[in-house]
Amino acid sequence: MSENTKEKLLAIARTRVQAHGYDGLNFRDLAAMLGIRAPSLYHHFPSKAALGAAVAWRYCDDVQAALDAVSQAHASPRACLLAYPGIFRKALEGDTRICLASFLSAQSDDVPEEIREAIRAFIDINVTWLAGHLSTLVSKDIAMRRADAIYAAVAGAQLTARGSGGLGRYDDLIATFRESGLLGA
Repeated sequence: MSENTKEKLLAIARTRVQAHGYDGLNFRDLAAMLGIRAPSLYHHFPSKAALGAAVAWRYCDDVQAALDAVSQAHASPRACLLAYPGIFRKALEGDTRICLASFLSAQSDDVPEEIREAIRAFIDINVTWLAGHLSTLVSKDIAMRRADAIYAAVAGAQLTARGSGGLGRYDDLIATFRESGLLGA
């Protein structure tokens, strides 16, 4: 399998997990989408668990890059916090998909440990980033607790929107979080 095919596989697998969870990683289906034979997938990923872990770790890298971009695009910590929900909104814009880590978190009893490890890393990346921006506005103890609350609220808003109401529902929930002071310290 070429690197180009591997990258396409990771992209398709990510979309499948965001729409169907860990069960979306069916090697036969993925191979058909790529126009190759299923055994070819085993060249780079010896198992479904290995593919799932690679997709989850790539997702961690992608969200870190998105958070870094938000930090660079906004001069103040408050502006960064207000922009944060936009990262989760982008997933909903793509056929109401949700955060890969949120979907896999819901399936944590049914996914291999290497994927659970990536899920924990994803949450830590988000909470650490949020706490870093919040700590310029409130004490570090409060920043960490509030960062946990913001992450949970935004991820929860995304789940609620996927199940009922789509982007409009998500936007309404985020507006309520902003009005209540949760986003913006």
